[in-house]
Order: sequence, then structure tokens, then C-alpha cells
Amino acid sequence: MLKTGLTVRADESPNLARLLARRPADRIVWGLGRMRDLMASVGQPHESFRSIHVAGTNGKGSVAAKLEALLRASGVRTGLFTSPHLREFRERIRVNGVPVPIGELDQAAADLLPALDAVDASWFEAVTALGFLTMGRSAVEWAVVETGLGGRLDATNVILPDLAVVTNVSLDHEDYLGSDLAQIAAEKAGIIKANVPTILGRMPESIAAVFRTRAAEVDAPVWLLGIDAAVDGIRVSASGTRFEFRLPLEAEPEVYQTPLPGEHQADNAALALMAFRQLTAENRVGYPTKPGVPARRDPARDAIALAGVRWPGRFQVVSGSEGTSVLDVAHNQAGVEALLRTMDDVRLPGPVVACVAILGDKEWGAMLGPLLASCDSAVLTVPPSAPPSRRWDPAGVARDGGFPVEVVADFDDAMRRSRQLAGSGTVLITGSCYTVGDALDWLDAHMAQA
Repeated sequence: MLKTGLTVRADESPNLARLLARRPADRIVWGLGRMRDLMASVGQPHESFRSIHVAGTNGKGSVAAKLEALLRASGVRTGLFTSPHLREFRERIRVNGVPVPIGELDQAAADLLPALDAVDASWFEAVTALGFLTMGRSAVEWAVVETGLGGRLDATNVILPDLAVVTNVSLDHEDYLGSDLAQIAAEKAGIIKANVPTILGRMPESIAAVFRTRAAEVDAPVWLLGIDAAVDGIRVSASGTRFEFRLPLEAEPEVYQTPLPGEHQADNAALALMAFRQLTAENRVGYPTKPGVPARRDPARDAIALAGVRWPGRFQVVSGSEGTSVLDVAHNQAGVEALLRTMDDVRLPGPVVACVAILGDKEWGAMLGPLLASCDSAVLTVPPSAPPSRRWDPAGVARDGGFPVEVVADFDDAMRRSRQLAGSGTVLITGSCYTVGDALDWLDAHMAQA
């Protein structure tokens, strides 16, 4: 979901502060009519650049960041719109890999505010409009746009992209997207547009069929990772993931390295490569290419681009004099499963103590059981940046779930206690984006004092 903590000062950015304060971020308002009105009111900025739309339950931010890096390395001016942010609002809106200056965001917010008030825009609609307006004014040529929630009725779905990417489908946000995988997939399939090629991550054929059906309805070609491209030779370490990538018509695989650890990060990088190859003239999948990106295929350039993508909070390893910390934004059962697989591949110094804070509207029982089984001990806490309405009750969780944990509600105290329990071993901090963002702030402050 969407991190609400404001990181802009009203005295420095009054218009942006007003935009961000207009409505709680955890209130979802469906429909695209307000977004279309907003875009029309500021000159349709989302039509000034070409775009790639990225949806999925997990991994879409990592895929979007990798894809933007590939585009930027090819020589085009890029935009990147993602959510949520971990520490600073400007993380969400980037031009050529750099967060947009606060002054430009404030001016765009000033120009949007009358229209936002007129249509009673939701928080995420306001933020999406801000992203499209600032990227349009920055003259980006290509923008990689991550959905906020679902796809069909997500505010970002006003774009007409050149390509759609869906990373995966698992249970999350069932109260909004549906109670089973097929329903959730149908919502995410809403980003597939007429004649727009679509790249799918690994998923069961029963779920892939949902996307194939939608694609057939609108004559959109579809390619699936694991069938139309292969990932082999995966090697995971604390410093990253090495893998081999091959499209069917290529005789030899290409070797890539991403600094993000985990087998799933090899798949994320492969999805970005599949998407990028769809946009280049030496297309090895089969869809006619479009102008605006280099005609020459350059795996060496692509390898450098992928190797430079660092996306905080994705099995991020921080080593210090007191021991190791690992920060991961796993916020649903599938995310926890990926985290634990990576832990199996990366030998972390023991003991491993989990510092966990999950939002109250998540399936925390399904997440906590596997986590606790893989760690030596655990501390449950509450991230201070989490919206009060979404905070869990760690004492109640420990009591009702029968989990053998310590409960330290104060986040600062919980971080200290976790390190005390781990000694020179590892503290694993996970449960939500709020948790990881607050932990990164805490670690920075703690290390500065050391």
C-alpha cells in the first residue's frame, strides 16, 4: 500500500504539503473518471511521453527500476513512477534516475490543486497526477509506471502504454481485489490494452490463462517468462544474484548480475530484459519494434545498467561494527516465502533475530509462522510511520497467535533489543515498507552516533 509519512515541510513546499495532506492514503477510491478529468485540466501530460505499465503483487518496483535503467542506458530520457516510498516522498517520481527537485514538485502541485479540489481526487490520484505532470514537464521520452493497487481501476491506468508487464499474482489486498488468485489476476489484467504486447512473469498456467484471455479479447500479444525466455545458472550471494538469460532464438545465453539478492530478483531482471528487447530493433521474441530506442542490441551495455540498480529494502544487507542487519519489505505471504528462500541461499551470521512489524490488515498469522521457524528469536513492534488505523496490536498477536516472541511496542527500543539478542549476528527487519523505512532512518541515526 501507500506510505503516508510526509517528508516535506510546509514552510518549504506549501503546495506539495497541501496536496499530500488532502486525504488519508489508506482510503481507496475506485474509478478512472477523476484521473481523466485531472489530466485534461493540465494538458494531458501523460500523452507527451511513451510508457511501460508494470503491475503485479510483488516485485513490480524492482522490475520497474531495472527497466528504467535499461532504457536510460540506451540513451533516452526516462521517467520512473513507483510506490510506496520508504523514506522520502521524492523517491516516487524520478527523471533520468534522479528524484525530481522539490521546487518542481511544489510548482506542479500548485497547478494541480484547483483541479484536485474540483474533482475531489483521492490521495493516490493526486500523487499520480503529480507524477505524470512533473515527468511531462521534464520532457521525458519514456516513463516506466508502476501501478499502485490492482490495475483495471488503478489511477495509473489512464496511460496508453507501449508495453505492459505483470510480475506475478499472489494473495494480497483481498478486500479490494478479490478473494482468490483468479479474481486478483483479472483486476491486474486490466492494464492490458489493444495491440499492446504484454510480458508475464512466472505463474501457474491457470493464472496465466486469465491474462491470455484478456489479451485475446484485445488482440494483445503475450509472452511468458519460463516459456518465451529462460533463466538458468542462478547464483545468489549477499552481494547479489548472477544468472543466465536466453531468448528462444539465441544460441548462447547472456550472463547478468544484479546487486539484489534472491532467485526472484533474477526473474525480475529477466522480465525487464524481455520487456526491453520488445522495444529494440533486434527483437528476438517476434513483435514488430517501434522507434525511439536503439536499433543495436548491446548485452554489455545492458549488463552494466542492471548491475547498477540498487533498490533499497529488498534483502538489503547492512554491515556494521555491531553486526549485520537485513532489511526486506516482505508484506504478504509470498513476499515472506521469497525472503526465506533468499535466507537459505545467503549464509547470514547467527544468531538471526527477526524484528517484525506487520500492518493489521495483513495476514500476519500466515507470515509470522514461517518467519519465526527460520529465526532464532523474534521481537514484535510497531513502525512509527504506519497510519494509526492500520497498525497491528503486537501484544494481541503474540497472545492470540501463541507465538514465542518478545513484544516491544516502542520501535527504537525494539531495534535496540533485537540487536542485543542478536549480538554480533543478524537482525532481520521486515513486515512492511513502513517498517523498513523507519529502520533505515534508525540505522542511519544509530551509526552516526556510534
